[in-house]
Amino acid sequence: MTPEFSAPPTATYRLQLQPGFPFAAAEKAVPYLADLGVSHLHLSPVLGAVPGSTHGYDVVDHSVVRAELGGEEGLRALARTAAAHGLRLVVDLVPNHMARPAPASLNGPLWSVLRDGPASPYARWFDIDWEGGHGGRLLMPVLGGRLADELPTMRIEGDVLRYHEHAFPIRPGTERLPLPQLLDAQWYRLSWWRLARTELNYRRFFTISELIAVRVEDPEVFRATHATVLRLVEDGVIDGLRIDHPDGLADPAGYLTRLSQATGGRWTVVEKILTGDERLPRSWACAGTTGYDALRHIDGLFVCPEGAELLFGAYRDAVAPLADRGGDWEETVRQAAYEVVTHDLAAEVDRLVRTATRISERAPHHGDHAPWAVRRALHELLVRLPVYRPYAQDPWCAERDAAMLESAAEGAAAAFEVREEARSVELVRDLALDRRGGDAEGDDAADRADFAARFAQTAAALHAKSVEDRAFYRYTPLLSACEVGGDPGCPAVTVDAFHAFCGHLQENWPTSGTVLSTHDTKRSSDVRARIAALSECPEGWREVLTRLNTRTALTLDGPEPDPQMAWAAWQTAFGMARPGAGAEPGTAAAPRTCAGTDLYRQNGIAPYRQNDVTSYPQDGVTSYPQDGVSFERLEPAILKAVRESALHTTWTEQDSAYEEAVTDFLEAGPCSPAAAAELAAFADELSPFVRANVLGAALLHLTMPGVPDLYQGTEREYTALVDPDNRAPARYSPEFLADVDGGTDGGAAAGDPHGFPDLSAEKLRLTAAALRLRRAHPDWFGPEGTYRPLHAEGDPDRHCVAFARADRAVTVATRLSLRLAESGGWHSAALRLPEAPSGVWHDLLTGRDFEGPSVPLAALLDRLPVALLVLSAR
Repeated sequence: MTPEFSAPPTATYRLQLQPGFPFAAAEKAVPYLADLGVSHLHLSPVLGAVPGSTHGYDVVDHSVVRAELGGEEGLRALARTAAAHGLRLVVDLVPNHMARPAPASLNGPLWSVLRDGPASPYARWFDIDWEGGHGGRLLMPVLGGRLADELPTMRIEGDVLRYHEHAFPIRPGTERLPLPQLLDAQWYRLSWWRLARTELNYRRFFTISELIAVRVEDPEVFRATHATVLRLVEDGVIDGLRIDHPDGLADPAGYLTRLSQATGGRWTVVEKILTGDERLPRSWACAGTTGYDALRHIDGLFVCPEGAELLFGAYRDAVAPLADRGGDWEETVRQAAYEVVTHDLAAEVDRLVRTATRISERAPHHGDHAPWAVRRALHELLVRLPVYRPYAQDPWCAERDAAMLESAAEGAAAAFEVREEARSVELVRDLALDRRGGDAEGDDAADRADFAARFAQTAAALHAKSVEDRAFYRYTPLLSACEVGGDPGCPAVTVDAFHAFCGHLQENWPTSGTVLSTHDTKRSSDVRARIAALSECPEGWREVLTRLNTRTALTLDGPEPDPQMAWAAWQTAFGMARPGAGAEPGTAAAPRTCAGTDLYRQNGIAPYRQNDVTSYPQDGVTSYPQDGVSFERLEPAILKAVRESALHTTWTEQDSAYEEAVTDFLEAGPCSPAAAAELAAFADELSPFVRANVLGAALLHLTMPGVPDLYQGTEREYTALVDPDNRAPARYSPEFLADVDGGTDGGAAAGDPHGFPDLSAEKLRLTAAALRLRRAHPDWFGPEGTYRPLHAEGDPDRHCVAFARADRAVTVATRLSLRLAESGGWHSAALRLPEAPSGVWHDLLTGRDFEGPSVPLAALLDRLPVALLVLSAR
């Protein structure tokens, strides 16, 4: 049964709150954001977090609104100001975990558990296996070295044990014991941080030991951890919720049902990552996902499938990767999964082994499944799951997930050398599906339920770590496809597939969230749009890389790092390059590598000029200007990439010599003035096609089914890399909208077809027009509206993506524009518009009117590569 919700947003705008951007700063931005056209502000987590946190996901206190942001009064003041301008608030909620902070006293419930152990009233809050070794104690992997070496740095102060910045409670009655005996007498065991990988006995968020999981499936824990937020919902301060990482919960469907009942059906979206053809369970009491599925479909439209294959050929020739180290997507994912499940998630797998072994020992054939065989079965089954997790207890998913696990089990069994030993796979499969039978009761029933939930939670952590945080950094032919929810092995999306996805959203999840950039995207949408253009010019990119690598090799002082890193670094640098920057003084202009600019100029469309930082108001869009490639921004992103890929260095086993070589390469190569000029020249050539990608993606996002969520600053051109680059405090100025409200002439391109239009201004104009249209006509774009694909006649290669909303608004975007230019342009292609017995179609982006029923695309798109038509009375 579909739950009832309050009126959904027409569009949300994500603000990344932090001490440098508190509620008061958000309050100052309200007039601008209301004028922009959104209906809701989307706030990052607002509850008590670790002091200084720039994201807020490290919650330490559910009972208070974070003081560093302005406290509850600051949040209420923001809500009042927002309401005065017609806006409401959506808040990010973190139900799955809390921080294990330093000092631990910052987390009151955890402090109580550390002091009183299982007798603490908060012991039920945390997912702790008290019987999982360590003499019934909770492992605290915080020591910089082995315990014996760290003892001299510990001290006792009253009833507190201190170790550097850490503090732990002393169990009552043990205060006077000598330090070694005192440590043994606590409900926790202090240990070397490296022991967390294999010895941890509490569930954590992914592989982050500093985040301890919360058992929100317990009704008492749910009430305690949600009381503040629910009170703010009841008071009208909060109008909607974004749920962080529901796959980490024991029972996502049950949690969402309880939450929907508690909020009265407020609009709620979940950060659920769907893969392939996976669909969100219809049984979930939510409006839909946060939108990574939409991101994949939009991005894929602007990838040329044939060019992507050629680009892969250039990548293979330049990098020569092994198949399972970046040479083949599926093999790369499988290898990464093996590494993560056997190494990073060893503690999680061990707990599953212990539970399965207990269940096995209760069976009639005692000892048939040795622990090593169960562990092997778990490894082989988990790495073969194609989705983040199964939902065995959800009737909506049961049939699909049973088939998925059966298929995975067949492959897992085949990996065993001895057929009889492969029977352990059957045990694991049945437990994962929670096939407990009618005779399961007591401890056996509890263990079986625990195994099924933990198997699913471990599967989610494995998929996230092995795909998002490892394979995406190893398989890099086209970096724009290496995004959460993406499929780098098949990056292109057809127009028909896009329309089918939109039709599914409109029919089943019409108020689901949609996104292009988030606080978690590895590259902002505009960076990805530029990189995607390389799929239309693969040979040109090969030529550019050859020149760049040759020049860098001559100037590099020291050993060259691996070519896989170099490929990713150059592509990232191109994504940040500044078109219109010109050649370096005293150097010859780089030779042309594609005929893109000339082709588009022949059709009356010019490259764009990236907005110069000096022309921004003093308070820029973000604290990071659009300044092209810089070492300060590129180095952290590339170092993060090589550590996540774990091919030469990792976060925990860093190879300093290799990382120094990477840094030297970046200085001599991508961040050098000569390379910047070369990249800028190539960016100039591709700028008309990047412009089409940027504006096309933005317009599709803002007008397709669902509720668009804009990340801070992305209404203008926004080039950002992975965090922390994309989490800088936002800054706003009402001057941004002055030009938009002054007229709609289509931007500089209309008046000067041989100049460089300002992409930021064009994108802002487009964004404001689409958002204001959605807000003025929610019935066109919401659940009561319709979505109808439109197809252009005379466009056999489907360069036009168009659709109608409620037959009153029409979106038109250009895809694969370089290929279109190579074929000579639109020729006689025309778009047939919805029937309109009376009225004309007014383009909100250029201010022009068009008569139906058919409009030549060459006329419609001669100023901009996009159009937003609205049926108006004559």
